[in-house]
Amino acid sequence: QVHLVESGGGLVQAGGSLRLSCAASRSIFSINAMDWHRQAPGKQRELVAAIASGGTTNYAGSVKGRFTISRDNAKNTVYLQMNSLKPEDTAVYYCAAHLITRGTLRDYWGQGTQVTVSS
Repeated sequence: QVHLVESGGGLVQAGGSLRLSCAASRSIFSINAMDWHRQAPGKQRELVAAIASGGTTNYAGSVKGRFTISRDNAKNTVYLQMNSLKPEDTAVYYCAAHLITRGTLRDYWGQGTQVTVSS
């Protein structure tokens, strides 16, 4: 079981920055992958950025070069640094953890944090 709590969302002007944090209730060292998703009103949830246990990262094309995902295993926390924010980045951002246990993949989700970018 993994309990995730996101923080760091808020209101920011276009061009500004925010750093989201996702704190896990247990060590993330052995969690296979963690990622950030977002869901804007009326749209489907989409993957924003992912980081594997070995540190490999992947980004959605719309955020590549502006967002950076990182993990601090000592603090059991994953971060999403968001720079050069645009109004279209406005969404609820969710953290997810994917853990394979005895051959079974389990997904865990946080409650989400609102990011609003004003023009």
